[in-house]
Amino acid sequence: MKDHPLRTTVIGSYPFPGWLEYACLHLEDFGPDDRAELQDDAVIAAIHDQTGAGLDVITDGEQTRLDFNLSFYGFLEGISLEAQPPRRRGPPAHDQRGKHAVTGELRAPRGLGVVGEYQRLKRLAPPGPALKASVPGPYTLSGRLIPNARYPDRWALAEALLPIVRAELGELVKAGCREVCVDEPSMSCYAYKEDPRRFVELFNRTVEPAAGRTRLSTHLCFGNYKARAVAPRRYAPMFPAFFDVNVDEVHLEMASREFAELEIIAEIAQRRDVAIGIIDVKNYYVETPQDVADRVRLCLQHAPAQKLALSTDCGLSQTARWAARQKLANLVAGVLLVRKERGLGTA
Repeated sequence: MKDHPLRTTVIGSYPFPGWLEYACLHLEDFGPDDRAELQDDAVIAAIHDQTGAGLDVITDGEQTRLDFNLSFYGFLEGISLEAQPPRRRGPPAHDQRGKHAVTGELRAPRGLGVVGEYQRLKRLAPPGPALKASVPGPYTLSGRLIPNARYPDRWALAEALLPIVRAELGELVKAGCREVCVDEPSMSCYAYKEDPRRFVELFNRTVEPAAGRTRLSTHLCFGNYKARAVAPRRYAPMFPAFFDVNVDEVHLEMASREFAELEIIAEIAQRRDVAIGIIDVKNYYVETPQDVADRVRLCLQHAPAQKLALSTDCGLSQTARWAARQKLANLVAGVLLVRKERGLGTA
């Protein structure tokens, strides 16, 4: 299902246009048709920037979400959405972001909304690039919920969320989505203190409806809220357990970590495709095409071209749009340099 070597791709999120940020603060001024038009226009803007850069795989930029995962809580029943975050001034840390109280059985009778996002993307995208949808995994989603007597810890919450995410993945497959990323950054963030085998078992049960029926990937990073990590930025604690994660492609954050542990991709590539983050979304230095080409060549020292995809480290929602646009354009230009020198074509 991977169409050619050295594909260029993204994780999922893209910066909101300024007008969308403003409109979201004044939604009471818009009717339902106005809001639908806002959503379409924002996705069109994200598609424009990605196709203008020449990416092989695009997303909807997650333009209709509050964040890569925050909007999903609005689809859940059995919770009381927090009205105000615990910190309203000063720089917030990850653990100072608000959490929601669990008040009953966790359910999502309307689904999580990702099928609708994919259908909008399919309707608005031009022919050519592959389309990718993204869904946060149950362990990552569980992090914003407060345990209670019914769900006494994070693992219990994740188990309750698992069938909800499973169902969404199944519906995406039915809708014809040919590429799905299950984002589980919390697993990579906390593998140093939790059992990584337990993470893999939870993940593999989650993706059963999609495994083998769509191109399935997972994104493993160390956090990007306000461009800040949240854990020791080492993949070593995850392996060898995560060699058994049931996906077609594993995405790793490398650029912001100066390509530390890059050698691990050699063993991953014996089992799966590997998407490498070679663009640092936490740095306003805009990588040149030559920088990108050098980084691709470095990756090719450890894994063959047919097993590699090239990407940003994380989603781009925390990056200014002018920088995101140029970083993506230079990502594609640098990869094309290597494709040409290695006779891999430009498709």
